[in-house]
Amino acid sequence: MRLSVDIGVAVCVLFLVFFCKVVATSGLGSMAKLSKRLRSMQETVAKLGVLPLPEAVKKLKALESSLPSGVKPCQFDQSVELAIRLGVDPKHADQIVRGSIVLPHGIGKSQRILVFCKDKNVELATEAGADHVGGKELADKIKGGWTDFDVAIATPDMMGTVGPLGKVLGPRGLMPSPKAGTVTQDVVTAINEYKAGKVEFRVDATGIVHCVVGKMSFDEVQLKDNAEALLKLIDQLKPQVTKGHYVRSITLSASQLPGIRVAAL
Repeated sequence: MRLSVDIGVAVCVLFLVFFCKVVATSGLGSMAKLSKRLRSMQETVAKLGVLPLPEAVKKLKALESSLPSGVKPCQFDQSVELAIRLGVDPKHADQIVRGSIVLPHGIGKSQRILVFCKDKNVELATEAGADHVGGKELADKIKGGWTDFDVAIATPDMMGTVGPLGKVLGPRGLMPSPKAGTVTQDVVTAINEYKAGKVEFRVDATGIVHCVVGKMSFDEVQLKDNAEALLKLIDQLKPQVTKGHYVRSITLSASQLPGIRVAAL
């Protein structure tokens, strides 16, 4: 009995030694550590404080080029995003901030558009450049888990077909909505707007609005114009019942860049 216990202990010890060697050689033990690239940029951003929008855009675009020698920059065109923390309580319907906007310079991305329609609107939507056009067959496909599109538009007479898709499209932010302009009889205008760079936004459960305003390949003026247009619209959408500071903070960031705090307009 004693011998079997000793053998069991020895096996456990050997396993632990082997596991520690695997962790040490594979780099798993350093997974929680920041990369040199991100650590360098976070140190830079920490010294900036709160900046006017034009200056924040300038600093964001300069982060990759200011990396230390030997540290590789990001290899793809990152999306640039604004995060606006609002003094609202999204639990109350009259404090939900949502809307859509055609940004002055687009978002640098071709959006895949799906249109639920019938009769003459099928031809109109197809000619306008919609990627997917149809009715019940598209609804059945979505019920099966297919969501390979970025925007869903529907004519009012198709909402009987689209309504049951709420559980699938709602959580993904794809459900057509009159407020967002995606439930409309004028499918051509809706398609053209999204092709031109229209984006939707909605305050999340924590009171923050996240919205893409372009790509890192955009020049400073383009990013500033897009961000400014979004901020002005959000300011106009301030709920009447909101008290105190409406815009609590603004952060400008990119897909793989730390956020830079921005002063309110």
